[in-house]
Amino acid sequence: MSRKDVDFNLNEPLKKRLNSLQFAVTQENATEPPFRNEYWDNKREGIYVDIVSGEPLFSSLDKFDSGCGWPSFTKPVTAEKIREEKDKSHGMIRTEVRSKKADSHLGHVFTDGPKPGGLRYCINSAALRFIPREEMEKEGYGELLTLFEK
Repeated sequence: MSRKDVDFNLNEPLKKRLNSLQFAVTQENATEPPFRNEYWDNKREGIYVDIVSGEPLFSSLDKFDSGCGWPSFTKPVTAEKIREEKDKSHGMIRTEVRSKKADSHLGHVFTDGPKPGGLRYCINSAALRFIPREEMEKEGYGELLTLFEK
């Protein structure tokens, strides 16, 4: 599915486009199991996009192994693609991360990440689609290939 396909399919009901876990995570604020999800240990180069809208959210360049069992990133591709909200569920106060365009629940951001920024974006794989670096151009994300230039 290319970026154009994702934009086109926005007219199709989400329950038809997403599997039950993707729907539960992005639309009902669910959390997938740690260590039993698609991207927690993915080490390939590429970008992670919102499974609902196709908006680019995170890069493999900012991914790290936090030991939590979910994909963790130090920062988004651009801060304008996400928004943060206070989450008081589960008897604690956390900062929820949502995609700006589709309002998908992605996960949470914590302040225990690596320096210099110190942030850990702990994101559900079910909210993401991974685009390998070698497929970014054909998938419509060629403008982001500059992220990988040394």
